[in-house]
Amino acid sequence: MLMRTDPFRELDRFAQQFFGSTSGTWSRPASMPMDAYREGDEYVIALDLPGVDPDAIDVNVERNMLTVQAERRPLSKTDETHVELSERPLGVFSRQLVLADTLDTEHISADYDAGVLTVRVPITERAKPRKIAIGASPGRKEIRA
Repeated sequence: MLMRTDPFRELDRFAQQFFGSTSGTWSRPASMPMDAYREGDEYVIALDLPGVDPDAIDVNVERNMLTVQAERRPLSKTDETHVELSERPLGVFSRQLVLADTLDTEHISADYDAGVLTVRVPITERAKPRKIAIGASPGRKEIRA
């Protein structure tokens, strides 16, 4: 599996941590933490999205590009609400992954549980290891002693 890299992403992440700005906008979304691993005959991608409403998550695949985008909105407040501390990042979060040709983009599934979005991408049948039978060459003659 290949991931699209942005040479400035790490610099942006450092600046966000240093200056305290972790919110994203639709034009410049923030990154979301992710794990990716192979489990049997599929790749599993787990993305941390705590506090995000499942209706605010979009998972799309176009050709071999998987895009996950989510938005964490502020809690609704009344006139009597006085915020004492606000450290949880709000805004738009996005991640794009380039999927290998050996993955089956037609059968991708996604589940959201306990703040973790889990995307499963099956490996195509043609990419799975298989045993090749070795036959005798048609022009080869047996030598008997």
